[in-house]
Amino acid sequence: MSAPTQTSTPATGFTANVSSVLDAKMRVLDGDLPRYLLKAGLAGVLITVMLLANYLVVGLFAASGMPGGAVVGKVLGAGVFGFALVFIYFLGAELATSTMMVAGVGAATRRLSPLRFWKLLGACMLGNVLGGLVIAVLIRFSSVLSGSTLEYVGHVVETKLAYLDGGWAGYADLFVRAIFCNLLINLAMAAVYNGQVHSGLGKALAMWASVLVFIVMGFEHSVANAGLFLSYGLVAPIDWAAVVVAIIVAFLGNTVGGALFIGVPFTHLDAAHS
Repeated sequence: MSAPTQTSTPATGFTANVSSVLDAKMRVLDGDLPRYLLKAGLAGVLITVMLLANYLVVGLFAASGMPGGAVVGKVLGAGVFGFALVFIYFLGAELATSTMMVAGVGAATRRLSPLRFWKLLGACMLGNVLGGLVIAVLIRFSSVLSGSTLEYVGHVVETKLAYLDGGWAGYADLFVRAIFCNLLINLAMAAVYNGQVHSGLGKALAMWASVLVFIVMGFEHSVANAGLFLSYGLVAPIDWAAVVVAIIVAFLGNTVGGALFIGVPFTHLDAAHS
């Protein structure tokens, strides 16, 4: 039998809202693990599909020969991928990167022990990866990754794995880019959970903009990277050992960005105003 979630009286506003979300996540995780993994798998599916749509747009513009085509494609593709977080939120799917902020609040309020903190994030990431794998298998038996899209995705994969060739400086670069990625994502989620953004459109715009910015700036998202590597690796040669290391480094950086840079500080700021 799983240990119960530790509870304490949360502050009002942000902390109360996020604590309620955390309790709902833990009830599903502790009471119905297959259902939780299914919800996380849905997020992995959505992230991977929208990421591939992003690269399709970028690849088409890059191969068009039009002046500035690569830049235009990168911005438009990022705009397409920006809807991934919107769909995930409104469909109630479980995404590891946004869950990191929720877990950070749980740790700061002592509602989660260290073991349960990592249990939550580990289960969510596992489900996300399994969802990405489903899409990758389907991609393997289609022509979705071909032509200019396959060429561009291959370039992206090579760039992401090249961090590991740079020694500790390369690892640090990847880690910091992952921190910035999840800082941006969870700034949007903090705006959603603090009760100041009431309309669905306002929440959607906050999430869409945060994802667009991190894509344009080349920051690293562990779940998206997992879906990317799996999709490419089933149609072309890839260094799977390097893939695992790159995902772990990005996952840890994302955890710092979401939990330590957003979840914990916002919890203390909320408590100071209660």
